[in-house]
Amino acid sequence: MGGDLTASGTAVLPPLAAIPREIACAGDYEALARERMSAQAWAYLSGGAGDEITLRRNREAFDAIPLRGRVLAELSGGDTGLELFGQAFDFPILLAPVAYLKLAHAEGEVAAALGAAAAEAGLVLSTHASAALEEVAAAAPSRRLWFQLYVQPDREFTAALVRRAEEAGYSALVVTLDAPVGGARNREQRAGFALPPGIEAVNTRGMPQVPAHRGRRGAPLCGGILEGAPTWKDVDWLRSLTRLPILLKGIMSPEDAARAVDAGASGLVVSNHGGRTLDRLPASIEVLPAIADGVKGRVPVLLDGGIRRGTDVLTALALGASAVLVGRPYVHGLAAAGAPGVAHVINL
Repeated sequence: MGGDLTASGTAVLPPLAAIPREIACAGDYEALARERMSAQAWAYLSGGAGDEITLRRNREAFDAIPLRGRVLAELSGGDTGLELFGQAFDFPILLAPVAYLKLAHAEGEVAAALGAAAAEAGLVLSTHASAALEEVAAAAPSRRLWFQLYVQPDREFTAALVRRAEEAGYSALVVTLDAPVGGARNREQRAGFALPPGIEAVNTRGMPQVPAHRGRRGAPLCGGILEGAPTWKDVDWLRSLTRLPILLKGIMSPEDAARAVDAGASGLVVSNHGGRTLDRLPASIEVLPAIADGVKGRVPVLLDGGIRRGTDVLTALALGASAVLVGRPYVHGLAAAGAPGVAHVINL
């Protein structure tokens, strides 16, 4: 379903005025979201890189893991609460960073933050949000707001983003490592996706452009952007800039996890970028146990990729995660019903 982009690039149908009674699980929002988004926006927000093998594998890997049931355990006094970096959370679920949420709903990141606040959940705001980080923080003030950071080729611009996040009240930085260049997302290409007028990465407005670097044969590699791609040295640099906890996102191997902890990371996010950057990576849940075993509880290990139900959260916790980040399901709730849809997805 869907059609041409509207002027704002958002819904083809208006958001629901009320949550339908037939919504029984988070997955039920997907069809409603697709009806309310243009074909181009849907391709962007739901697609993956290449043949989308990793995108599918994130979900299939959860489906392949059985639960081992036990009975008659003493469960009185149990709860789902936890503490991360001095912050109390009622449950181990946060909203993952997703760019350009105004593609899904006219109120975009502000509505997502309001929904998260209503459900008392954490939200990680994307560097490439379509709303200013200050606007989101002002609309939904919360100690549970974290800022996802791309280390930009212009390091001074990156440092300015860190200062802005600190001043706006964000309480942690989530540094994405696995996307120095964008993935080859063929579904977007086939749909002719382009950001519509009025939607942009407002937090990087005014960022200096990277000059093309010419290799030995004269051709730029990825437009020269890899010349400014982050390295392990940048982790030390970021730690010198801020006292905020720094989580490194995009960890997919025990070797990188060990090096991240040694480099002073406050936490890790096991993630393959939702299958959107490099296709044919394993599912996040498949590599989690080895990473968690190697970390040995020295820092919290979070996971994203494929979470659709509470049993998926349980599986991730059982295999070593401290908490999970949910991405596409809350975007579906946002597209269908705005902030109430986001809160409902979290509760489901």
